Amino acid sequence: MSHETASTEKQTVALISMAASGVLTIAKFAVGLMTGSLGILSEAVHSLLDLGATMITYTAVRISDRPPDRTHHFGHGKIEAVAALAETGLLFVTCVWIVYEATRRLLFEESHVEVTWIAVAVIVASIAIDFNRARVLRRVAKKHRSEALEADALHFSSDMLSSSVVLIGLGLTWLGYPAADAIAAIGVAVFVCLAGWRLGRRTINTLMDAAPEGAYDRIAEITNDTDGVLELDRLRVRPGGAILFVDIDVLIARTLPFDKVTAIQNRLVSRICSAFPEADVSVTARPIQLDDETVFDKVMLISRRRGLAVHHVTIQHVGERLSVAFDIEVDGHMALGDAHDLADSLEQSIAAELGTDVEVESHIEPLQIATLAGRDVPDTDRSTYQETLTRLAPGSVMLTDGHNRRALSPIHHR
Repeated sequence: MSHETASTEKQTVALISMAASGVLTIAKFAVGLMTGSLGILSEAVHSLLDLGATMITYTAVRISDRPPDRTHHFGHGKIEAVAALAETGLLFVTCVWIVYEATRRLLFEESHVEVTWIAVAVIVASIAIDFNRARVLRRVAKKHRSEALEADALHFSSDMLSSSVVLIGLGLTWLGYPAADAIAAIGVAVFVCLAGWRLGRRTINTLMDAAPEGAYDRIAEITNDTDGVLELDRLRVRPGGAILFVDIDVLIARTLPFDKVTAIQNRLVSRICSAFPEADVSVTARPIQLDDETVFDKVMLISRRRGLAVHHVTIQHVGERLSVAFDIEVDGHMALGDAHDLADSLEQSIAAELGTDVEVESHIEPLQIATLAGRDVPDTDRSTYQETLTRLAPGSVMLTDGHNRRALSPIHHR
């Protein structure tokens, strides 16, 4: 699914949730004022705060989908956690008002609550709406790893329970227990507080860059099990909206060529992304010296670091000394003095690595980069060459005959 499609789906469910909160707020206030039920009025205030929360969610979802820019290098995903934290604050404000009003009615005032069919219908409709939107929000939040939508889903799941408590309070009031309405309102506050506590704890963990549960251990296991990785040196995992940022430092053998190091890094990134599709992985490879490195490994490593190609590496023990000889390839157009300085510098580096009691000898091998221009020799000369080859062939031990002979001569440019 493309980024644009995911963004549209998240914003759509947030808009639908916001519309539902608006309808429920109006209906509950109307019925609460008509019946005098504190439980319904507390639910109306709760729905009003829900409306504000869903507006915050919608705004956060739109902002979080923006790509990284010059100021926000890791994107805008954490705005969803900020929105969830704001929603947590609204939940606790709701609790304070509900408990205050319920306590005042229980201790100081007598309240008359009229239980009507429309009051019951509004609460039942509220439960049905909250159930459906919580289910849809939870599905989309899980699909796109949206903290703001997940906060809404948790919020409306708690709303179902609080509405059920209000419904029970209305039933007990109808049976002749008027205090049940205020007690039901306190029950609503309890559910709201629990939802706020769970939401707030998770949101603060996100803002403090707490790694998702189990993510660190799983990524460490994948890293240590990747071929070419000697050891996991450092691992940092932090969520950022729908993205899981992973920074890894691994230890590898310093004798590996650059292309193999890159292959190890790419393989590790691929394995982590297979386990965590939302991961943004950065791998730093730190080369270290191994105890079982050979002299050949060290010579090849030093030459590669300098961007030089060597071959025919010969290692011998001459008496008590170690002797190392090799051919070094240089540009055929390089001046002899420059080539000598290059070879001398490489010899010194190898000697410094292997110890002072080592003899290092290099042979400069110029490479002919450009191709030579040539042409077929004249027919008279070619016949002479062929006759000579035919005459010499029987006298050779290994050569008995020759065919497809061709003679070329270089073209010299002045």
